[in-house]
Amino acid sequence: MIKDDFTNCESDIRLDGKVALVTGATSGTGLEIAKNLSKRGAKVIIASRNPVKLDNAKEEIIRASGNINVVTRQMDFESLTSVRSFVSETVQTEPKLDILINNIGAIGLDDKLTADNLQLMMQVNYFGSFLLTFLLFPLLKRSAPSRVVNVSSLALILGQIDFDSWNKVGKYSNFGVYCNAKLADVLFTVEMDRRVRGFGVNIYSMDPGLGKSEFFRHFRNEPLKNALNAALLKFGRPLHRVATMAAYLSIDPKVEGDSGKHFRDCEEFYSSWFANDTVLRSRLWKESKKLVKITAEEDWEI
Repeated sequence: MIKDDFTNCESDIRLDGKVALVTGATSGTGLEIAKNLSKRGAKVIIASRNPVKLDNAKEEIIRASGNINVVTRQMDFESLTSVRSFVSETVQTEPKLDILINNIGAIGLDDKLTADNLQLMMQVNYFGSFLLTFLLFPLLKRSAPSRVVNVSSLALILGQIDFDSWNKVGKYSNFGVYCNAKLADVLFTVEMDRRVRGFGVNIYSMDPGLGKSEFFRHFRNEPLKNALNAALLKFGRPLHRVATMAAYLSIDPKVEGDSGKHFRDCEEFYSSWFANDTVLRSRLWKESKKLVKITAEEDWEI
């Protein structure tokens, strides 16, 4: 009998009356996370830039869960203006936010700068989530106890943070940028936990492993893309099981005292020695705020 890596993730905790936001929830792991939370009775907000995919995902979530309390809202991580507009609408329409799951991630995107003068892969995989979480913190704080789950990757162990070049085009390979972004996700998790401890907002990072998905769909090299996606679909972890890990971190009382930690298969997992570098983490936080242009009105740290 093959051992299920996610046995420790199981929980029958209900989320009736709770509000959860899941990014990247129109397909893959994000969609399965949204289904999981919806089945527990939560109101689930799913965010994506594609309205057709949002509508299709909403129908699938309702079908799977029997819960009609699913909200779609457009947001494009390639635009910081879009993230800010999303937050503004969310804050105006939602009196509370109990769970934020930063699931969105992509590889194979073009090596170019966005209109925000940020490297595209870094913006989609890190800066967008940083900005979203920073701007939503006041709502999360008002909703405490609340939780944030940042989906990272084992690729982070190959990442590096060089503040002089992390946004440069042509500096890193596509995979290299992805590694750097996923390392930044974990450092941001640890640093935010340090800065918000005591406010009732817990924040975790997790390594989902390789799931059964077409994660490499953005690759331009067709033979390579097809081969990698075929391997994932054949050997990857079932996405509905991977989703139980995000759900576990967002609801289970057993990890209440583990904010700031990194998990895999619902157990604490090594991330990187960089996570213990307080100087690096603090600078990453400050540089991130600067690059996403946090204003005085937005800055709850002032």
